[in-house]
Amino acid sequence: MKIKELIKKTPLKRFFDKSPLVAVLPLHGVIAPGGSKLRGENLNLASLENQIESAFEMKGVSAVALLINSPGGSPVQSSLIFDRIRQFADEKEVPVYAFAEDVMASGGYWLGLCADEIYVNKNSVIGSIGVVSGGFGFPGLMEKLGIDRRLYSAGENKVKLDPFSPEKEDDILWLKKIQGEIHDNFKDLVKTRRGERLKKRKDKELFSGDVWVGEKAVELGLVDGIADVRSFCREKYGDKVRFKKLGGRRGFLAKKLGLEHQAIGADAVEALTDAVRNQAAWGRYGL
Repeated sequence: MKIKELIKKTPLKRFFDKSPLVAVLPLHGVIAPGGSKLRGENLNLASLENQIESAFEMKGVSAVALLINSPGGSPVQSSLIFDRIRQFADEKEVPVYAFAEDVMASGGYWLGLCADEIYVNKNSVIGSIGVVSGGFGFPGLMEKLGIDRRLYSAGENKVKLDPFSPEKEDDILWLKKIQGEIHDNFKDLVKTRRGERLKKRKDKELFSGDVWVGEKAVELGLVDGIADVRSFCREKYGDKVRFKKLGGRRGFLAKKLGLEHQAIGADAVEALTDAVRNQAAWGRYGL
């Protein structure tokens, strides 16, 4: 048997295959610190750093494709993931392409910005370049139930936005100041990464926190075009391009509810809280 025929019929083929290789890294879910088998998996640097490194260290890799489906979340974790991907991309001189699925919004779009080019489905929801935080207030309920709030602190600014105390105007101004600073960082990143591809629009419109679908996002210059990962890579690298996917993907209920195992006692309450929070993040985009 000839060597070429032997290679084709054995697992050794992959070691001799010189066709272009694209590492595929799924980025699916809410961006938040922590996460576990019980509470559900969040997107954060701790959970992704090994996969990111593996993608760029893959022998003979021609490009890294990010499959993004995220409504956003923590700006810090978004920034950390962005930085790590760009560090490897620049060091290894490997191009990065992002492909949006249902949603690439807020922190999800922040992740998309680490790519050299961004592509979306014609029905993908894109944008939400803004900052949001939320919570609940219970002082009226506590008063009705006859419960006193006893909170002691050293330092006049130690306690802010306590959900069991009446809301204070100074606390609201303090929060808006922080949100404004993060929003400015987000806007600067968009302008830096998209550059001249951004259409001449007023910042007030582009950075209002609004979202756009498919072609409109292309028109605004937020993304580069309509394409899926397989078609794009076959056109760019040829029909023989190979794909190597890293990591897994949770099922529909796991993604929506953030639960993969039965939770018990206090853990169940924590898991359910996370599930509600994550569902609220997806729900902002009708998912």
